[in-house]
Amino acid sequence: SLTLIWCYTFRGGLKTIIITDTLQTFFLVLSVFLTLYFICNSLDLNISQTFETIKKSGYAKIFFYEDFLTSNFHFSKQLLGGIFVTIAMTGLDQDLMQKNLSMKTIGEAQKNMFTFTAVFVVLNIFFLSVGALLYIYATKNGIEIPLDHVTGKLRTDFLFPEIAFNHLTLIPGIVFMLGLTAATFATTDSALTALTTSFCVDFLQMDKGDQTNSKTSVNKRHLVHVGFSILMFLVIIVFNTLNDESVVKGIFRIASYTYGPLLGLYSFGLFVRNRGLHDKLVPFICIISPAICYLLNEYSSQLIGGYKFSVELILVNGLITFIGLLLISKKTEQQTKF
Repeated sequence: SLTLIWCYTFRGGLKTIIITDTLQTFFLVLSVFLTLYFICNSLDLNISQTFETIKKSGYAKIFFYEDFLTSNFHFSKQLLGGIFVTIAMTGLDQDLMQKNLSMKTIGEAQKNMFTFTAVFVVLNIFFLSVGALLYIYATKNGIEIPLDHVTGKLRTDFLFPEIAFNHLTLIPGIVFMLGLTAATFATTDSALTALTTSFCVDFLQMDKGDQTNSKTSVNKRHLVHVGFSILMFLVIIVFNTLNDESVVKGIFRIASYTYGPLLGLYSFGLFVRNRGLHDKLVPFICIISPAICYLLNEYSSQLIGGYKFSVELILVNGLITFIGLLLISKKTEQQTKF
């Protein structure tokens, strides 16, 4: 997948990504609806019966108010964490930001953001419905959640392929592969392009001067692209080896560490005026903050009376970064700039 992605992003960049993402999203959404159809057909459910079955199963429950201290699913934790994870992962992410910036006018960019939000909410409902129906199908047919052969623990990520390949007909298996491929390409290709762009512009400052299209600059961009392709491959291997929980849960857990400093930086630039930062110390603050949050998360039960953090840890991470930036800044006559 990475090799193919590298080939079509090697020269095309973001314009190519917008076209390919449209196709990938179409196939991803198509696979969701086809999966819903095949599972409902196997369970002999019509549309109204499907909604009623999900409702009665308990998988439709949204608000969890039990055990505030130790539950990761308590509504207040999920709401608070969800708000700031969305701001950081969607609003501040270079990947999605580039797509909005590709619009010709501010009005078009704003329209794209609002449209994306509305569609995203609706599609999430269908994705969650697929998950609920998979568990219902597994329970009805006595299918156990598969084990991870590396860790020996149950992996809910393997339930979908287990059902698609071993308990349904050939077509649902093909649909699963179609959706998996579309999801992989839709996220990886744009991330690879965003990383290359960010590194070339922010670190190598290749957008400055008149030599942006020179042979030397082009070669540098290609080397950066290759480097990030290799790095992404290694990250995937390491993540798959170390992760012992569902991929979605693992991603949000990591996001609470990695996106926290970004949230703190953005908040500092938005709310603080006339304070100059000691630029060389900023990276250290952005490293120290997640480290403190990791220790806080590991020992929160002992330190905070049994409290266990969920995704709201990103807010604590951002707050620590914000305070750290205040400590390394001093009052100036000029407005803070990044």
